[in-house]
Amino acid sequence: MANTLKVTLVKSPIGAVPKHKLTVKAMGLTKMHKTVEMPDNAATRGMIQQVQHLVKVEEA
Repeated sequence: MANTLKVTLVKSPIGAVPKHKLTVKAMGLTKMHKTVEMPDNAATRGMIQQVQHLVKVEEA
């Protein structure tokens, strides 16, 4: 079962909307190509949807 998601930052948030920058930071993504594992729940899915143009998601 996939109850965690691997989220990788693939695009820099430098020119992004300030709210998106804070979302990326809250997810623990501080550098390019850094990967974090997050629980697969509604809150995480909402954060991913907000910054889907900056991240790559894989089911772990």
